[in-house]
Amino acid sequence: MKKLIPILSLAVLSSCTNTTQLNTSLNPSQDTITEALNMPQATLLKPSNTKKVTGKLSTSKLAQGIASWYGKQFHGKKTATGELFDMNAMTAAHNSLPLDSYAEITNIKNNRTVIVRINDRGPFVDHRILDLSYFAAKKLGMHEVGISKVAIKPIPAAEALKQLQEQNQPIYLQIGSFSNKKSAQELQKNLAKQHFYEPKITSSSNKRSTLYKVQLPIDSSHNVSDLNNKLAKLGFNDTQFVTETN
Repeated sequence: MKKLIPILSLAVLSSCTNTTQLNTSLNPSQDTITEALNMPQATLLKPSNTKKVTGKLSTSKLAQGIASWYGKQFHGKKTATGELFDMNAMTAAHNSLPLDSYAEITNIKNNRTVIVRINDRGPFVDHRILDLSYFAAKKLGMHEVGISKVAIKPIPAAEALKQLQEQNQPIYLQIGSFSNKKSAQELQKNLAKQHFYEPKITSSSNKRSTLYKVQLPIDSSHNVSDLNNKLAKLGFNDTQFVTETN
């Protein structure tokens, strides 16, 4: 720049539509992250503390460089993960960090910080290391100027969820993202039949397209595990957690 009906029917619905997915227990290896940040455009800073998350060691490193953002022109188009790009979601494109991993991004100029999920590749412009969604850029206070120097710190999914919960804002487990409203409504109805609590549809629009996102409310990491276990039995092995943006 996310039993009354057969499990099979849900699995087919998931595979035949554009879904937004993430394994919420994903922990990229230290070697993968180190290699990803060893790029000409990035300036490596000192490593942060090594921490153990769900039985795995994860050493996060910081990198600094120029970030830009992308929005309306790509809204509703497929990202590198296969999901649809949502300019109003907290996501980013990076050329080498693991897809579906999380990163803490800090605007060096004003010290604002956000958490994003890496779901795309880019930017494809020299001397830039990150492309943020419009909404992420707006929260960092850089959407008007277009570019800014940022620090990138990869973090485990569990840490990302913890930080989001500490911000005292609603968090949802997103099951799918669709360009067709009827597909979203069908998934919402199926989840309700399976006794999932208050499945809802939220939309994200611009002049080019509208995305319909199916989400479940969550209130703790234990709740996330319970929901993921139930969803896995229905063929949904990957989900993502999101904050409300509309």
